[in-house]
Amino acid sequence: MADINLGAKTATAENSSAQRPALTGGSAEPIWDIIELLFFAYRDFVGDPDEVLLKLGFGRAHHRVLHFVNRNPGIKVADLLEILNITKQSLGRVLKQLIDQGYVSQKEGAEDRRQRLLYATAKGETLALKLATLQTQRIGRAFGELGPNAHEAARRFLTSMIDVDNRDGVLRLIARADRASKARD
Repeated sequence: MADINLGAKTATAENSSAQRPALTGGSAEPIWDIIELLFFAYRDFVGDPDEVLLKLGFGRAHHRVLHFVNRNPGIKVADLLEILNITKQSLGRVLKQLIDQGYVSQKEGAEDRRQRLLYATAKGETLALKLATLQTQRIGRAFGELGPNAHEAARRFLTSMIDVDNRDGVLRLIARADRASKARD
């Protein structure tokens, strides 16, 4: 069995995480530094778009809806509800604002007129791209600090954070959106 040095705690996240044993079965202390770094990283990751959205009277829910509608043209409302894991009422309020202000359009399904298919308008695509560009700049700076293979390492880490039973579906959604994006270009 390998020796584990549980010496004095240090102030840096790098040192503390390197000395901490992996969590198995809840027997070790929570990984506070990573938990908190995820909170702060998310705060800053959405902070840049938040400033743009605030000027439009929108919030993070609008951002998420616009993001997925833009990446998945013709997405059904039911599928969007599943992706976002929110109530129909919450989505309805946000979607109404995005439609009323010209960022999203809604069409009925060709085969089933009860279906509501969502599309980003040109105005919506412009806003979605602006928000994604801000986030891409932040990600790019981080990858620049981490060096080669940072994108792949981040992708593996984030994929591993998703519940096992949802991973394949999420990866299929991303791949499908990537294909649709390339087809539009």
